[in-house]
Amino acid sequence: MQMKQFAVFGNPIKHSKSPRIHKMFSEQTGIALSYNAHLTSTDNFDKSIKSFFSCGGSGANITIPFKEQAYKLVDELSERASLAGAVNTIKVLRDGRLLGDNTDGIGLLSDIKRLGMVFPKTKILLIGAGGAARGIIQPLLSLGCELIITNRTYTRAQELSKIFSALGKKITSVDFSKLQDERFDLIINATSSGIYNEIPQIPFEIINKNTACYDIFYQERLTPFLSLAKTQGVIQLADGLGMLVEQAAYSFLLWNEVMPATSSVLEVMRKECTQFT
Repeated sequence: MQMKQFAVFGNPIKHSKSPRIHKMFSEQTGIALSYNAHLTSTDNFDKSIKSFFSCGGSGANITIPFKEQAYKLVDELSERASLAGAVNTIKVLRDGRLLGDNTDGIGLLSDIKRLGMVFPKTKILLIGAGGAARGIIQPLLSLGCELIITNRTYTRAQELSKIFSALGKKITSVDFSKLQDERFDLIINATSSGIYNEIPQIPFEIINKNTACYDIFYQERLTPFLSLAKTQGVIQLADGLGMLVEQAAYSFLLWNEVMPATSSVLEVMRKECTQFT
């Protein structure tokens, strides 16, 4: 049987952990596959994806900044991708059409449940309104959480709030400048600020020792957002490595119809990323 070909597309992509994670899933399940990282650009993204699948690719992951572009590219959408307006996983169907899915939300939810950060009625501040943020809104709302969205470009947060409010969900948007009197159980940074060594411009006083903080991105060290949280006395903080492993497992399930175990893979990945060890 020919080895299945998978890939992740993004920019930047050099430090992606996805190839390592899927290699471990392959070894664990006995499913032979190759998985490579591909750097592409906004102008060449569509061409790169089509070329990959025309050359025999079975599936692909999509990361920053192409999730919303992938949403427009695919032929068919899963329900969660349609709700998210963003795609992080693509599967080629038997008839050659491309199915777009979004496993970010279920991946995040699995990780923050494991960490004990979220419960029904948890008051959550979600920072960001791009493709990464869009993918995690519906799963959080499905748990019965109260969700507030903020974003540097406030109109984008308003747009997302309106979309999900129309579905009867408890979600609102607040501008950065009006957050100072709010208090939250959990703050999730879904912006790419850490990639550029920046911190979201939220009022620092909303972060305290009783606030859990989660950054959906990961680095070799604490992300700038998590470093800020630590200086503010936050005890419960986590990066997105667990989310990455969990969403990868759901992508693997979509492609191969087998759900890999994640705990052992996360343990290995955490040892290789020393910021919390």
